[in-house]
Amino acid sequence: MTFRDSVYERARRAGRRIVLPEGTDERVRAAATRIERERLGTVQLLEGPAPRSLLPEMTRLLRTRHPDRFPTDVAAAAALEHPLTFGAALVGLGRADVMVGGATFPSGDTIRAALWAVGAAPGITTVSGAFYMVRDDAVLTFTDCAVVPEPSPEQLADAAVAAARDRRRIVGDEPIVALLSYSTKGSAAGPRVERVRQALEHLARRRPDFAFDGELQTDAALVAPVAARKAPGSRAAGRANVLVFPDLDSGNIGYKLVQRLGGWEAIGPILQGLARPVADLSRGATADDIVDTAAVAVLQAGERS
Repeated sequence: MTFRDSVYERARRAGRRIVLPEGTDERVRAAATRIERERLGTVQLLEGPAPRSLLPEMTRLLRTRHPDRFPTDVAAAAALEHPLTFGAALVGLGRADVMVGGATFPSGDTIRAALWAVGAAPGITTVSGAFYMVRDDAVLTFTDCAVVPEPSPEQLADAAVAAARDRRRIVGDEPIVALLSYSTKGSAAGPRVERVRQALEHLARRRPDFAFDGELQTDAALVAPVAARKAPGSRAAGRANVLVFPDLDSGNIGYKLVQRLGGWEAIGPILQGLARPVADLSRGATADDIVDTAAVAVLQAGERS
């Protein structure tokens, strides 16, 4: 069974409700048909005017969560005119389990809607993005490749925790996290190396329930013989499956090199660190991309027994 087959099969068992707020887009409509045909979830397709009966409840949600931004019902109702905000509010109210949006809007709109209506997960202050890089039986998590250009040490730690949580749900194995750098355990110095070292300290203070280490060069993170020479005794070196990149440049460049030159499939970006799943799409997404993203987002919501 391929990784995609496994994701689809577990999504079928989850039985989640998926809202697609951009129902006038042909790709989204085609994806909705396939999601239901594949039995990946129950789809609510928003086409044109959204149902108005929930507006009072949604207005209260936004005003309660962000009273400064939405000081009046009129302000909240205006925000809910955006289909992504309306869709995210369905998730925030528990009327849907997952929203998949962004096929026709920039990523900032999706993230903003998610933060307004859903918010960050407990213990997380910064939302980040991951790609699941797949080749044969191998699956690597790359983060952050989509959201935060210059993460602080605290934000790098957030990305590590969020990626580890989601990997357990999406891949089903134990996360082993490497904080990447151009240095391995003091082989180089500089402000960028120091930032990764501080991220390691922040992560260690949280006492997470997964193996992690840093700062590690990519070969030390992935290749056991290299790890034995460069980082002997490390809990993560040589066997990492979650790679936390030090900035958005390196993360975005890294996943595209692995995808285009290495022949790995890139599934994502997957938003992580939210209290409930809201998935962001590339505006170049195909119907198949939307289906894949929806299936992954369903797993972020957790499986049902």
